Amino acid sequence: MHSEKVRILITNDDGIHSEGIIELENALRQIGEVFTVAPESDMTGASHSLTLARPLRIRQIAENRWTVDGTPTDCVTLAINKILPPELKPNLCVSGINHGPNLGDDASYSGTVAGAMEATILGIPGIAFSLVSYNGYGDFKMAAEVAKRLVERVIKEGLPAGTLLNVNIPLGIPKGIKLTKQGLKNARPIITEHIDPRGKPYYWIGEERKGFYAEGNTDFEAVEEGFVSVTPMKSDLTDYKALEMLQSWNSSSIF
Repeated sequence: MHSEKVRILITNDDGIHSEGIIELENALRQIGEVFTVAPESDMTGASHSLTLARPLRIRQIAENRWTVDGTPTDCVTLAINKILPPELKPNLCVSGINHGPNLGDDASYSGTVAGAMEATILGIPGIAFSLVSYNGYGDFKMAAEVAKRLVERVIKEGLPAGTLLNVNIPLGIPKGIKLTKQGLKNARPIITEHIDPRGKPYYWIGEERKGFYAEGNTDFEAVEEGFVSVTPMKSDLTDYKALEMLQSWNSSSIF
């Protein structure tokens, strides 16, 4: 695949005007034709949700840039099936750069990861990029350069069918790249109750983080050591180990 012919679809969950997506666009325009379809507002935590209970609106705001008043999954679905004609089908979908990490089990909540995953379901390789910054600040130019180099490698070498890459980039200059497995955070939910001006209660959901479980070769550990974490993922949620263990459940009857 020649890079000058590569068509790259970009989305995110932080919204069309976020610093991360703008830097990502600037970097990837150097290696291919970029089409951006992103939420019109912040959709952090949207996960792999698809909007079915209301209509969606598409708005073109610049050449090759559109917003959707929906989730990252909506954006990718509409980009591939409605916004872009068949002759402009993307070769790759890149999601991000997210303001904050998507490490371990947090990936299941991530709209950034979901955007890349939706692309794989639709037959297009996907990569999700996140900058590991817990205060919203960080060098997105450096992160975009890392993203550019990894995208170039994927363009050159390809990915297995149905596979997406969840990439977490540490602050500063990375020491290198590590292929990792999904880790497990050590945290507990915190729910605070407040009263609105009409006297009715409302709630904020948050969490108290206590670190992560050091299991060896996890995304948490790689980033902690200053490496870019690259975790291959699939939409297939089957627990194959459990499938083997539960073979005795197979029966011609449940009675």
